[in-house]
This record gives sequence, structure tokens and C-alpha cells, in this order.
Amino acid sequence: MFKPTVARQAVRALNRATRPAALAATPRQALANTFLRPLSTTAPRAQKDDKNAKAPEGTAEDQEGRYARTDETVKIEYPDDANMPRTPVVQGRGGMHFKRTLAQFSLENKVTLVTGGARGLGLVMSQAIVASGSDLAIVDLNKEEAEDQAKKLVEQFQKENPGLEELPNVTAHYADVANPDSVNNALADVISKHGRIDHLVTSAGFTENFDAISYPYDRMQKLWGVNVDGTYLFATGVAKHLMERKVPGSIVMIGSMSGAIVNVPQPQAPYNAAKAAVRHLASSLAVEWAGHDIRVNCISPGYMLTALTRKILDENPDLRDKWISLIPVGKMGVPEDLMGAVTFLLSDASKYITGADLRVDGGYTLT
Repeated sequence: MFKPTVARQAVRALNRATRPAALAATPRQALANTFLRPLSTTAPRAQKDDKNAKAPEGTAEDQEGRYARTDETVKIEYPDDANMPRTPVVQGRGGMHFKRTLAQFSLENKVTLVTGGARGLGLVMSQAIVASGSDLAIVDLNKEEAEDQAKKLVEQFQKENPGLEELPNVTAHYADVANPDSVNNALADVISKHGRIDHLVTSAGFTENFDAISYPYDRMQKLWGVNVDGTYLFATGVAKHLMERKVPGSIVMIGSMSGAIVNVPQPQAPYNAAKAAVRHLASSLAVEWAGHDIRVNCISPGYMLTALTRKILDENPDLRDKWISLIPVGKMGVPEDLMGAVTFLLSDASKYITGADLRVDGGYTLT
């Protein structure tokens, strides 16, 4: 049998025999401070105004790294209400069905408040919540649109559930989510109409694309106010209500994959930072309120084809192509992709999950 000690002695002897003489004679202490190979370096890119300069070997001249950088020429402002495309109610997504599923996914006998629920992702998630059995309070800056969508949600539910006598109670409420007084008034209005609040989804938010230096400060303050302050104010307000009732509840904050990565090519540093704040706020509040049986989770969508996004990409087809090229599944998501995610995190199907960030991004953040 070949003994391990003999093997180790043979290896040491072989190393001594093959080691360069200079190194063999080097004291151990000196070796500790000696590099056995040069540090790898990256040659600088050739300057555009240097006609004789050549790009370093292995690069693609001025294209080097261009897909990993932002482009300051991309500027997209969030439109005002007059120019905001309307979001249609999704057809045929709810209603009665006969496929077996877990009872824990039901939201029956619950009241859920959704901020920003009159359009976009908030409206589609609201429809999922109603289809899952919950009553709904839509809170939006545009109360007229919220009232219109509330009626349409009930009409669609009735169409998909013919013969049901008891219809969901869907109400519309106004709030400037960044204003504490407006938030408190909205919460009081919801409680007066529904008697209580059991769940919360903070979907109110928006993004703009400016390079950081030229981004107007007042617009940045508004962006942070809606995305971060609004999330915080509604979360704390609903949590206080739940604690006073001494009942469990579930809060889902809508973040973004932008809270974990830097989007390219459009610059959007304030938005990215705001969504990172939302994600970590969810984690922090999940720990703080765990003892009160209040769960707080986050959904981080990737690129979603909302009515607004479709409008922007129709006007910027190159931007659409760049986005899709970076998504592993090769396509953008649709708002309906969030219906199952929000129902899962609100319901008892996820009753041991808190502080989680569920990314619905087609694998974007994995590459």
C-alpha cells in the first residue's frame, strides 16, 4: 500500500527539483512579498481624437462596454394625467373555475387597499385581488378614473360569475400619497366605507429618465415623495390600524428590479435608489412588525408592457430592442404576470414568508 506520508515526501522533493534557482534560494519571508506573476491590467481605450491610436487587442474600439453603460441622450418624462393612456380591465382572468387549488390562496372576507390602483400594474393586481374574493379600496390621485375603474371591475366580475348574488364591494378614494394628511384622510375614508383594512398593496409610483446632473430637483423630490414617502406613510398607517385591532395582516410593496440592478441604456439613478429604498423598507418593517403578525413583502417587477410603457416604446423602438436583448426569456412581461404573485403574498399561502423580495423579471437580474 502506498502510504500518504511517502506521497507527501515525493511531492515535496519534486517541487524542490523543479523550482527555479532564484526562487529556491529566496527566504520564505521575502517570498511572501513577491508577486509570482504580474497583475492583470486593462489597456485604456483609444482617444477618439487620436487618429493614429489603435484600440487595444481584444476590444471593439468605441463599442467597448457600450451595452453596459447609460446613454445620457435618453430622456423620458412621466406624462401628466391628460396624456396618460388609459388601462383597460383585463378580460377573462377571474371568475368561477373548477380546477383544484389550495384554499389558502383565497382572499375571501378580506378588505384590501391598493394605492395607484386606477391604472397600470395597480389596476391589474386589483383585479386579481377581487377575483380572489377580497373587497377592494382603490386609492389614487385621479379619483374620477378610480371610480370608473371600480365600476368596471365589478362589471367584469359579474360577467365572469353569472348568477352570483353577492358582488365584491369595490370603492374609489382620493389621496396624494406623499402628503401625510391626505393619506390619513384616505385611510379614514376607506375604513368608513369598509369597516376595516386587512391587506395593503403600495403600487403608486412612477419613473422618469434623466441623467443625474440635469434631473430637475423638484421632479426628483416628487419622484421620491410618491415612491418612497407614499409607501412608508400607507404602510405605517395600515400597520397601526392592524395593531389597534390586534389582528394579522399582509402588506405587499411594489418595488422594481431597478432596486437591485442599474438599468441601461436609460439613466434613472433617483428612481433606482428609490426602489432600493422600498425593497429595504419592506425588509426592515417585516422584522419590526413580525411580533404583531404583520407580514411585509416586496414584488420587484422587471420590464412590463403597461399602456404607458407600450406608448413609450412605440416612440422609441431602439430602446425596446435593447431592453428585450437583455432579458433571458427574450420578451417583456405583461401586468397579468403579477396577478398570481400578489395573490400569493397577500394570502395565507405565504403565511410563513415575510421580508422577501419576489422578482418577476424574466431572469433580467440573473445576468
